[in-house]
Amino acid sequence: MFRISLDEFDGPLDLLLFFIKRDELDIYNIPISRITKDFIDYLDAMQSLNLEVAAEFIYMASLLMSIKAKMLLPSESSEEGEASEFDPRTELVERLLEYKRIKEGAEQMRLLEEERRRMFAKGYFEAFEPEVIDELDQPVNRPTLYHLIMSYKSVLDRMPRTRVQNVDEAPVTIDEQCEKILGFLKETIQISFRSVLQHEKNPLVVVVTFLAVLELCRGRKITVIVKEGYDDFWMSGRE
Repeated sequence: MFRISLDEFDGPLDLLLFFIKRDELDIYNIPISRITKDFIDYLDAMQSLNLEVAAEFIYMASLLMSIKAKMLLPSESSEEGEASEFDPRTELVERLLEYKRIKEGAEQMRLLEEERRRMFAKGYFEAFEPEVIDELDQPVNRPTLYHLIMSYKSVLDRMPRTRVQNVDEAPVTIDEQCEKILGFLKETIQISFRSVLQHEKNPLVVVVTFLAVLELCRGRKITVIVKEGYDDFWMSGRE
């Protein structure tokens, strides 16, 4: 059994903060319809790829839809005839702010731990960063599992659909596709995931190739970055 474990979102609040940061939204005035759509699209993508969705994500989706429904209802009027100022988003915003503070505090603790480790020479090895071969190869452009899943799903969605599905073994292996990708990177500095599969018509090959990309990332043999949009990513070899 081939299994890949990658760190992604720690929970639904982490995913919401990701959307808010990505789209540069005001956390105090969240466009609930937009962020609900992004959240539901993410869950749909996870389910369409047969990935398990935790109950807490499903609960957050129902909470977002509930807030959206409340905001569509007319405001209740007080006895003096003035509209109520209650905002259904208030509780969610408070939870997001509290989670954001905890996450930032945890990051500060991690930095302090890293600084403390540097005080001891024994057992500490400074991570070697390869020479930058792309001007966009910056931490902000390095993809999360969300980017990789969206790119993978985009390639599958563009493939022609067949009405008859046969259960067949994959015509290629993960090791073979790893060698294929590394072979491309020996001839060129950088290549996109979609270009590797531009002539491929078998969805099983797409699945195996995507697993090969994750395996190469896990083995630190390639670097992956995103440039424009979320429907493709680029790979380059590591020293």
